[in-house]
Amino acid sequence: MSSKVNNAQIQVNSPDDVRNVVLIGNAGSGKTSLFEQLLRARVAGYRGEKDDPERLSQLYLASLVTGNVKVNLLDAPGHPDFVGELRAGIRAADAAIFVVAADGVDGMAQALWEECREANLPRVIAVTKLDAGHIDFDTVVEQLKDSFGEGVLPTHVPVGSGTGMNGTVSVLTRRFRDYTGGGEPSVVDDDTSHDDLIELHRGPLIEGLIQEADDADLMDSYLEGVDPGRDYLLNDLMKATANANLFPVIPVVASNGLGTEELLSLMEQGFPTPSLHPNPEFTRLNGESTGPAPTDPSAPLIAQVIRTTTDPFAGRLSMVRIFSGTVKTDDMVHVSGHRSHFGKADEAHPDHDHDERVGLIQQAVGTELKPKTAAIAGEIVMLPKLATAETGDTISSREASGVVPNWQMPEPLLPLAIKAATRNDEDKLSGALQRLAVEDTTVRLAHGAEDQLVLWTTGQAHADLLLNRLKDRYGVNVAQEDVKIALRETFIGKATAQGRHVKQSGGHGQYAVCSVEVEPLERGAGFEFVDKVVGGAVPRQFIPSVEKGVKSQMERGVIAGFPMVDVRVTLFDGKAHSVDSSDMAFQLAGANALKEAATNKAIVALLEPIDLVTIVVGEEYMGAVMTDISGRRGQMLGTDSDNHKVTIRANIPQVELARYAIDLRGLAHGTGTFSREFHGYELLPANLVDRFKKPDKEK
Repeated sequence: MSSKVNNAQIQVNSPDDVRNVVLIGNAGSGKTSLFEQLLRARVAGYRGEKDDPERLSQLYLASLVTGNVKVNLLDAPGHPDFVGELRAGIRAADAAIFVVAADGVDGMAQALWEECREANLPRVIAVTKLDAGHIDFDTVVEQLKDSFGEGVLPTHVPVGSGTGMNGTVSVLTRRFRDYTGGGEPSVVDDDTSHDDLIELHRGPLIEGLIQEADDADLMDSYLEGVDPGRDYLLNDLMKATANANLFPVIPVVASNGLGTEELLSLMEQGFPTPSLHPNPEFTRLNGESTGPAPTDPSAPLIAQVIRTTTDPFAGRLSMVRIFSGTVKTDDMVHVSGHRSHFGKADEAHPDHDHDERVGLIQQAVGTELKPKTAAIAGEIVMLPKLATAETGDTISSREASGVVPNWQMPEPLLPLAIKAATRNDEDKLSGALQRLAVEDTTVRLAHGAEDQLVLWTTGQAHADLLLNRLKDRYGVNVAQEDVKIALRETFIGKATAQGRHVKQSGGHGQYAVCSVEVEPLERGAGFEFVDKVVGGAVPRQFIPSVEKGVKSQMERGVIAGFPMVDVRVTLFDGKAHSVDSSDMAFQLAGANALKEAATNKAIVALLEPIDLVTIVVGEEYMGAVMTDISGRRGQMLGTDSDNHKVTIRANIPQVELARYAIDLRGLAHGTGTFSREFHGYELLPANLVDRFKKPDKEK
């Protein structure tokens, strides 16, 4: 009898009827192939998804039915540029299938495992590509233990090798599944013919389960040769898996479906229900925390927007995980975005509160969206046309509104300078960028030096994705530019100068003369204006005019068109005319005085912005990263080590960081992370000055 359920439909009456499972694995692990493999096994008529250029960059939702439960299956991106979507999937799920290729655990896989560990997410390890070459399963398991810890224990071992791998046998029950036919496997219970394969793993697994149960008497009896019994062991296996204390390893082969039924069985019987997996903390809008939301359909509604898509015609579509309560079509709900509650205020996503009416609820049925009238705690559904909802927002009842914290959003650290290609594109660009920011919370928009429009992204793949969305989804063409660096000018020595603005021929005359001394201040001091005029050489009412003129010229710069900082200007003398002097004349004289002081190029210099950069890498990459910092004119500040990770702090010029998000990934094999914050300005080396001077710029 076929186990496939037509269109994967099931009535969800309780949170216990649902399993929310996310597939996690780095690019090339076979994760998406496994996702398709699971759907084909349970969704009648499923042939696979059509090619979608964005498929691998976003969190994807489908569903299937296995046994008596509905599984919401989430496929999370494996590329490091889209770790925000990965974390959204972890927030929505109650367990994970962690996909690892048999050819080894790389640094990126270790980084993904750490993401799951920090969230305490139960996970089973699916080992793919075992049929490629001569790969020994036991060797792979030892590598997994070295990388992920002693909790990694096989519950099934493969039968056969290479392309002849055709089945699995359970380490605990000795159940043999034969996938030779490529469809549903034939099953043989208590098959002892493969005991030689499971001998290496059976003892450690049983001991691990007994230890997890913390039963000293049972351990003693087991060591004396008494088998605890299948039912007891299976029950303990499910508990240990649900508590994220044990991580079953299951072999998977895409060509014949090997491992599919094992994973589906574990989803049904071993993965926690929404009721067993802890929900995030709920905080009232007044700041009062009420603890984790109860997974109770009768409680007040608490849900969170996991991801947001926008369509130029259909509007917003929100993927929502319901933690508590029930939502029905036409319900009025409260939509809250309050990042400031958690110390993560964001100018691009300000705090907001709105009441909105829920439209037609949609649920994943296979890979399609079908309408439903209500959804309960534990479900993941789609809510269309919530006009104000953004990724991370909380949806709650109006009577008991509040927020749950966002997951940690990755900081966008790769700048992309863009401008509209045509006047028509310019008219559409602003609206298109706002839509991008709504659906992708990792996007940050900023105006850089000289009002340049800068799109901050998480990496090159993310940047390419955003440019494609602008063009294909919103019809906006943009041109890329080099990112301009906001340099500053300053004086590095004293100078005395006289500024004149005298015009006394024809019409009303203009007359102003001022004498100033310019000297440098320490970095970060800004601007200081000192009045030392005696005897009324410059009338009182015109002294502010001189200051205003100096400030105006400082904004325009004197040598390269960059604003001037960290100087003291002292006005000590001047001349005025009883009729021809004016406010504007002394403003112009003040500006001319500053320009005159700068005629000695040796005492005027450029300053470049410096960022404090904090880098975290594995110990094995420390040397390469520090050498690279030196090549970027960085100043080392110190290092700290913890658990095979090294934190490196350094001051690095901004001009050297334009591509660092990409370069660090290469240096640390995809495992390095960094953050940056503005530190201050330092003198630009003389050999780089010509690179930044703008001779045609009006001073």
